[in-house]
Amino acid sequence: MLLRHSHTSPYVRKVMVLLHETGLIDQVGIETTDGWSEPEALTAENPLSMVPTLVLQNGQTLFDSPLICEYLDRQHVGRPMIPPTGEMHWRVLRDQALADGIMDAAILIFMEGVKRPEDLRWDWWLELKQRAIERALDLLEQDVEALRDRVDLGTISVAVALGYIDLRGAVEDWRRNRPELTDWHAEFSQRRSMIATAPPL
Repeated sequence: MLLRHSHTSPYVRKVMVLLHETGLIDQVGIETTDGWSEPEALTAENPLSMVPTLVLQNGQTLFDSPLICEYLDRQHVGRPMIPPTGEMHWRVLRDQALADGIMDAAILIFMEGVKRPEDLRWDWWLELKQRAIERALDLLEQDVEALRDRVDLGTISVAVALGYIDLRGAVEDWRRNRPELTDWHAEFSQRRSMIATAPPL
């Protein structure tokens, strides 16, 4: 298998952490790819020209991190990163959805605040997305006990999302008034899978 990779994409990092946690990392080739430049190899595999894109051994391609993670979770023999049934199945997917929403908002903030010409930036849009992230963080702080003593796709996604906020500075000092979430993230970030996939500063 081949994974189209970017060092700063939180969605790629989510896949990479899962690969490390499941022991699949040595079974997947990694190729750094700039989706913004629309390289021919990537657009042939994924018309959206986005990473992560996973190329399977039979040449079929999968894209979008939730789909890739679900596929990979069925390729190993260890404890599932997505519980197959029951309340935790839905909890893990809900945590992933919340974390992906944080990542989505943080990327939009980055695009508006850095990529868009300064005279065209829309403060209302930036503030809207920042408020969405703040509300999501407040929910995680209130519910942090449900994250403890778990390593699954939900907790991986949340940890990666918090790391991406740090990378892009999407909101000011997200740790302020969120001591429980701060402590949880600091502890989870010491996992070898998180250290191995940390983006360049």
